[in-house]
Amino acid sequence: MEKMTVAQVEAQLKKAKEWSLAGEAIQRTYLFPDFMTAMKFVDQVATTAEAAAHHPDILIRYSKVTLTLATHDANGITAKDFDLASKCDELAKKLVKKPAKA
Repeated sequence: MEKMTVAQVEAQLKKAKEWSLAGEAIQRTYLFPDFMTAMKFVDQVATTAEAAAHHPDILIRYSKVTLTLATHDANGITAKDFDLASKCDELAKKLVKKPAKA
């Protein structure tokens, strides 16, 4: 998979409004009502990531979960990152009606 251009990344970030550029990666922090909901989310992300053979960096701080996505083989951001980001957003929506902004 090829690394996206800056213009391509910017266009995708307009669609994935909660995600932001973090160096050569995209990143989002989710805020859940409690630790156990955050852990359910992380478990579901792990299952989804394993199925896609694409693994995010995950930072857990009680009820906050930060995901950082980059395609290491491409040394940057690819469509694979935005695909997984979208799936993670859907997982979060199913756990809480409206994920809070962190």
